[in-house]
Amino acid sequence: MTSPGPARPAQLAGRILDRLGARPADGHRYVVGIAGPPGAGKSTLAARLVTALNDAAGDGFAGLAPMDGFHLPNATLRARNALARKGEPDTFDAAGYVAALRRVRDTPLGVPVPWPTFDRALDEPMPGGAVFTGHTVVITEGNYLLLDEAEAPGWSGVRALLDETWYVDADRSRLAERLLARHRAGGRDPAAALRKVRDSDLRNAELVAASRPRAQLVLVADGDGYRISAP
Repeated sequence: MTSPGPARPAQLAGRILDRLGARPADGHRYVVGIAGPPGAGKSTLAARLVTALNDAAGDGFAGLAPMDGFHLPNATLRARNALARKGEPDTFDAAGYVAALRRVRDTPLGVPVPWPTFDRALDEPMPGGAVFTGHTVVITEGNYLLLDEAEAPGWSGVRALLDETWYVDADRSRLAERLLARHRAGGRDPAAALRKVRDSDLRNAELVAASRPRAQLVLVADGDGYRISAP
């Protein structure tokens, strides 16, 4: 069922707070996973949600745990002849991501939990780029959060660690436009950017699209808000 109008980040944050308040106390952080194809706007939504949650509940209530920090280092990808495919499921440390997500979920509040981030300028992961301490809610986002084992080995363990599963979608032409701009900004020439989008990113998008029905909520950017529908 489609919502009557776009939901603003504050409304989406309110949904999380309502669900958090209604759950039985179980001693773990509340983890929201945002999946979707490359270029759909997952990181933008995740950052806006964290801001809205902290505005509503106080600084340090929510934190951001992006999947990008689990990119394998370029040296590793180069040794595997996989650098050109960077961003595909097997170019991430899926097991490391699952283990870190479990630590974030289960470690008592107040005990520091480091989380790697990704430096786009260096094009490399940065160990311990973020640290969670008293954060009650953690928003994690990435392409492959809802994949099963047959689609991409190593990723099926993610879903059991998520209290909510959302999916951000966009049409193929919008994805291609955003991804081309991203790769050009990252230093690729037009031909190389087009090859990356055509031969890797859009194939990844097709793989990720199969996981959309596993989400509890599907969102599409609409102005300053998001249209919401069932998967």
